[in-house]
Amino acid sequence: MSDSPRRRIPEAAVGRLPVYLRILSDLASDGCSQISSDQLAELAGVNAAKVRKDLSYLGTYGTRGVGYDVQYLTYQIQRELGLNQSWPVVIVGAGNLGQAFANYAGITERGFHIVGIVDKDESKVGTVVGGVRVKHADDLQQIAQSKGVSIGIIATQAGQAQDAADALVKAGIGSILNFAPTVLSVPRGVNVRKVDLALELQILSYHEQCRADGNSSGGHTTPVSA
Repeated sequence: MSDSPRRRIPEAAVGRLPVYLRILSDLASDGCSQISSDQLAELAGVNAAKVRKDLSYLGTYGTRGVGYDVQYLTYQIQRELGLNQSWPVVIVGAGNLGQAFANYAGITERGFHIVGIVDKDESKVGTVVGGVRVKHADDLQQIAQSKGVSIGIIATQAGQAQDAADALVKAGIGSILNFAPTVLSVPRGVNVRKVDLALELQILSYHEQCRADGNSSGGHTTPVSA
């Protein structure tokens, strides 16, 4: 069966594909061979129409009354996400967060391979994290070029993140996952995904506060005057 031509998929749909992929992988491990859009929607927490629309971007529409073949749909999503190959990744920052990421087995299982870790801290250079020897930040470009790296992870403090981003861009890396709590400035064409753990906790704090306020007022919120 030949691969269909690659088409541009909306960003929101791209964000849901990894969720579908994780569900399909779990189903395959349990021996499930078919799944309907309704079942996939329920497991993913979205509506079935959205699932069918998302999967239509892959050129697959399932079979009425049967649904989708789990193995083939897994292949299609992996192909679309570029996970039919292993992506070499470099981490900038060998502190606690960088070490945790390097030791996370799920990275390899999902098609990524940590090939380099760099840091400016001389006390960390030469140590081994996740089976990878930490090198000095000055070696970043050499690592990126020799290993064919196109994805970089920033796991530094906020004040060092922009320098890390500049170094990654200079090394020819076009996709960056940023864990530092700061906004990065990068050239057009460089993709940046930001994960701010503190921000997510603050959002959860808001929802907890709303719930607490609702409980204390008998389930009714009280308007607050400005």
